[in-house]
Amino acid sequence: MKPELTYKPGSRTFVPKEQQGVPFLSCEGLEKTGIVHQGFSTRLGGVSKGCYSTMNISTSRGDDPAAIRENQRRIAKAIGIEPESMVYTHQVHGTRVVRVGRDDCGTCIPETDGLVTNETGVCLVTFFADCVPLFFIDRKNRAIGLSHSGWRGTVGRMGEVTLRRMAEEFGTRSEDVTAAIAPSICQDCYEVSEDVVEQFRRAFDERLWQDIFYEKGRGKYQLNLWKANEYVLLEAGIKRENLFVTTICTHCNPQILFSHRRTGNQRGNLSAFLALK
Repeated sequence: MKPELTYKPGSRTFVPKEQQGVPFLSCEGLEKTGIVHQGFSTRLGGVSKGCYSTMNISTSRGDDPAAIRENQRRIAKAIGIEPESMVYTHQVHGTRVVRVGRDDCGTCIPETDGLVTNETGVCLVTFFADCVPLFFIDRKNRAIGLSHSGWRGTVGRMGEVTLRRMAEEFGTRSEDVTAAIAPSICQDCYEVSEDVVEQFRRAFDERLWQDIFYEKGRGKYQLNLWKANEYVLLEAGIKRENLFVTTICTHCNPQILFSHRRTGNQRGNLSAFLALK
């Protein structure tokens, strides 16, 4: 019997799907645009062993390369893309966003936390184990973006940076974009220290603080990355009706999702996928 996802209160914007025997999470709001293949992997449906079990395609974790290749083949088939079309990020918790194309397929872009493209046959791939995945679809200009936003990226307004890069490269306007905040750690599970919260105080208007963090005593706070990224995207011009926010926490679902806060470095990575049809 397969484990069932636990959701936090709110709309279930990401839902389980399964193709070719491989489960993944799909955002119905992104799917309804009709112009992309998209998905977010779970830790199920692959062949990796031990702490990487079973679906891990990240090469940075120490997993068996043969298992990674088989997992790439499986998840690609499930989502509807070719494994050879994937372009990967080597993330550094920054805000660098790079435009990629077919010539980049099969490569890992160094020191990069976001990718954008307007080419078909290119699947953007980013990696996660609690940090926030951000999906962007420019419906008018047929362009896409996919970014990684941990707390540092959120303070640096990674969502806004990605939209600005899409505007520079493709003429994207925020009002034409469908966006999603994908499964990541929830506020209940994300304790941070005073120095982290101080950076959020500097980065966000004081009227938003009560929604983004609260103090629990002894210099510790609970931080809401979902809400912080939601504010970043709305302030950048995304229409609320075009923004889909997860209610799935990586830390709350250890049998289904990898979580750095739960297991440290003894784990694989989850992957987000986005490709134009």
